[in-house]
Amino acid sequence: MKSVRIIALRQDRKRLLEHLQDSALMQISKSEKSRDGFNRVDLSSQTQVFERNVNLTEQALKILASVSPEKGGMLASFKGRQEVDPDEIGVIASNSKDVIAVCTRLTELDKKRSDNAAEQVRIKTQLAQLEAWQNLDIPLNTTETQSTAVFIGSFPTLYTESALKEAIAAENPKLCFETEIQHSEAAMTCAVIFVPKSQKQMAEETLRALSFAKPMSPTSKIPKTKAERLREKSERLTRETEEATAAIEGLVEHRHDIQITQDYFRIRTDKYKVINGLDHSKHVFIIEGYVPEEDCEKLEKLCTRVATCALEFWDAPEDAPVKLKNNKFAEPAQSILTMYSPPGRADIDPTPVLAFFFYFFFGMMFSDAGYGVLMVVATTLMIKFFKPDKKMRNNLKLFQYCGVSTILWGLVFGSIFGDAPATIYNYFTGANGTMAQMLPWPTLDPQKDALLLMIVSIAFGLVHILVGMGCKFIMCIRQKDWGGAFFDTGLWMLMLVGFAVLAAGIALSPALLTVGAVIAIACAVGLLLTQGRKSKSIGGKIVGGLASLYDVTGYISDLLSYSRLLALGLTTGVMAQVFNMLSTMMGRSVVGFIFFILIFVVGHLVNIGLNALGSYVHTMRLQYVEMFGKFYEGGGKEFEPFSLQSKYIKIQEDK
Repeated sequence: MKSVRIIALRQDRKRLLEHLQDSALMQISKSEKSRDGFNRVDLSSQTQVFERNVNLTEQALKILASVSPEKGGMLASFKGRQEVDPDEIGVIASNSKDVIAVCTRLTELDKKRSDNAAEQVRIKTQLAQLEAWQNLDIPLNTTETQSTAVFIGSFPTLYTESALKEAIAAENPKLCFETEIQHSEAAMTCAVIFVPKSQKQMAEETLRALSFAKPMSPTSKIPKTKAERLREKSERLTRETEEATAAIEGLVEHRHDIQITQDYFRIRTDKYKVINGLDHSKHVFIIEGYVPEEDCEKLEKLCTRVATCALEFWDAPEDAPVKLKNNKFAEPAQSILTMYSPPGRADIDPTPVLAFFFYFFFGMMFSDAGYGVLMVVATTLMIKFFKPDKKMRNNLKLFQYCGVSTILWGLVFGSIFGDAPATIYNYFTGANGTMAQMLPWPTLDPQKDALLLMIVSIAFGLVHILVGMGCKFIMCIRQKDWGGAFFDTGLWMLMLVGFAVLAAGIALSPALLTVGAVIAIACAVGLLLTQGRKSKSIGGKIVGGLASLYDVTGYISDLLSYSRLLALGLTTGVMAQVFNMLSTMMGRSVVGFIFFILIFVVGHLVNIGLNALGSYVHTMRLQYVEMFGKFYEGGGKEFEPFSLQSKYIKIQEDK
C-alpha cells in the first residue's frame, strides 16, 4: 500500500472526483484540520438535501413494496446491479426532480392511509363505548333540565333496576331519585339517574360512593345518531384508504426510476462528503489517501488524463488499510477472513491456506456426493443467469468449491443422498442391495470405520495446526526473530511431528516408536532450555522452561477438536439414511409411492439445511480457533476505496 497526495486545479475538482469515484482506485483520508493557507468548503447543506432525498426514496420504495412487492422473491437478492452508461447519469439527474415529486406524492398517500387507520381505531373505540347507550334518547352530555339534575354513567357492578335503587337508598335515604338502566353486563351497569336540582350535590356524593363514572367521551348528539355518523365516517375513511392504495398502485411503474434516482443521490452524497474534507485554496485543492502499489500507475494516468494535477507517492504508515489480492481459487474465501479480521501489517495473508482447508473440511463434514452436486449446479446456474456483483459472486463461488469438495468426500464415503441408490433399487425390486455392492470403487463407511476416520480426522488436524505454525515460523523469519522462529515455533512443530511418529510407531513399527520418542524427548529438552531465556535469573529460566511444557495439553485439546470432522460427516450420512428408510415405510403402492417422494424430498431438504449450516459454522471454528490462534493477529483495516456505493446500478466500464 502507498500513500498518495494529489494537488489539482480547483476548476477540475468535479471531473477528477467523478473519475476517482468511478475507478475505485483510491481510499481518500480526511484530516481533522486544514493546512495553513488552505480552508474547507462547507457543502453540508447540499449534503443534507441529498441525504433527505435518499431517505425519501427509501421510504417511497418501502411504500410501494407494502402495496405491490417486487417480483423475484428470495432469488432476486442474487441478481447483480443494472449496468448504465456514464452518459445516462445526466439523464437520471435531469429526471430526479420529477421522481422526487412522485416520492413525495407516495409519502402523502401513505400518510393519508396511516391517518385514516388511526382514525378508524378511534371510531371503533367510540362505537364500542356508545354500544351500551343505543336506547338512550337524550344526548350523553346532558346534565340537567329546568328542574332536574341528570346523571348519565356506569357502575362497576351488575345491578337490576330494583337492586340499584336499593343500593342508592341504602347509601343516602334522604335522596329523592328515579333510575333508568340502559345496559347491564357482568361487571358494568349503565344507567341514567334523575334527582331534583336542589339535591344535585347530595346525589354527586352518593353516586361517587358507589363508584359511579361518567362516559369517557360524552357527546351532544343522541347516542344512536352519533353512532350512525361514526359509521358513515368509517365508511368514508375506508373509501379514501382504498383510493389512496389504488393511487399508490398506479405509481408502481415508477419503482425503477426511484431506485436509480436513489443511487444517484447516494453517489452525490458520498462525493460531497469527500469534498467537505478536502483542503482548498483559491486555485487548487488537495486529495490525500491510500492506493494499492500495483494501482499507482493507473491512478497517475487517470489523474493526468482528466485534470491538471501533480501526484506524490510514498510508503504508507503502519496503520494503512489492507487490500487482499488472491487468485480465483482463494479469492472467494476472503469474506471468511474479513469476518474474523483483516490482516495487520505484520501478518501474512492466510487466505490461500484458509481457502484450501475451508473447502477441504467443509466437504468432509457435509460428505454427500448428491448434496455436493446440488450445490455445484445451483451456484453455477445463479452465477450464469443472475450475473451477481463481485461480492455475491465470490460467496457463490465459495459454496461452489465447497460443493466440489463435498462431491469428492461423498464418493469416498459412498454417500449419494445417503444410501439413496440402494434404497430406490431395493424399493422397486424388492432386493436387499447395499451401497458397497453397487459402487465400483472401495469406500469408507463412517459408521463401520469410525475409529479409522477418527484417526484420519486428527491427522488432518495435525497437518492444519502445523501449517498454521509454519505461517508463524515464516512471520518470525521475516521479522528476523530467530529465537521465536526456531525455539518458540520450530521446536513445537518438531515435537508434534515426534508425537505423530510415536503414535504411528505404536500401530506400525517399533522403529518408528523409537524415532518418535527420540524426537519428542529432544524437543522437550530444547523447550526446557530455551523457553525461559528472557528471564534474567537461572531459577526463572528453569521455571519458564518447565511451564512451557504444559502447553502440550493445549495442543492435545486442539487436536481433539478435529473429531468434529468425523462427527458431522457421520451425522449427515446417518440422517440421510434415516430419511431414506422412512420414505419406504408405506410400501409399494400408489399411496406409498407418493409418501416415498414426499418424505424423500422434504427429508433431504431438512438434512441439507441443518448440516450445511453446521458444516459452515464448524469449519469456520476450526480456522478461527485452531489455526489462526497459532499465528494470526489480525486487527488491520480493510481498504475502502472512494467508489460508487450504489444499490441498484453500476457504471459500465470502458471497453
